[in-house]
Amino acid sequence: MITQENFDSTYMDPIEQQEIDKFVCKEVGRQIHRYIKGMSGSHQTMLKFEESLKDMTVAEKEKAIARYIDLNRHALDGLDLKMVLVRAMANYCDTFSYMMSMVNDKRKWVYYLQRIRDKYIQLHEVFEQDGLYGIRDHEGRVLVRPEYEFLRTPYVYVDDIRRIPIIAQKGGKMGLILPDYNDTVVVPFIYDDIQLLDEPPYFEARLGKERKKLEVV
Repeated sequence: MITQENFDSTYMDPIEQQEIDKFVCKEVGRQIHRYIKGMSGSHQTMLKFEESLKDMTVAEKEKAIARYIDLNRHALDGLDLKMVLVRAMANYCDTFSYMMSMVNDKRKWVYYLQRIRDKYIQLHEVFEQDGLYGIRDHEGRVLVRPEYEFLRTPYVYVDDIRRIPIIAQKGGKMGLILPDYNDTVVVPFIYDDIQLLDEPPYFEARLGKERKKLEVV
């Protein structure tokens, strides 16, 4: 409960929080834009990313960017969250002295920095159970059930927001499933091998001596 005695140490202005969230989202999006530019140098690629986000609310953009980072973890290499927060605070504040007071407010700094991490750093992990593999999301929920002899998580550079299938092995054969909490099969388990490619269509399958590209995304 917020009281007069603990007001300064407990209360967070909801309007300030909303605006900081908005400016953080814009800055993280800008940093991802730079990452895409550095990876491919393609103007069309950057436009695809921006097109994917343009009609979303801030909350939807946060989730979409978090999914993108989960698939493209190298994007974190140049993503300085402290600088993201400083830029967001600078955009929010109308005077230099106000900005400095925010930056130097340890409680706000820790609060917003953790808020950024919670919103954007949401990484899945592979786990093993009884010799088979599954995937948990960032909250520990089972994203893919532990029913597979092999899983290749989709760490692949993509140029827009999308869900990439996972290469999985079941019964000695390879297929593709979606990380959607339902183990939705998008390519049946009939192939001897499936390879992950660096560009669309991203997957190449082999059945005996025959190879084919899989158009699934």
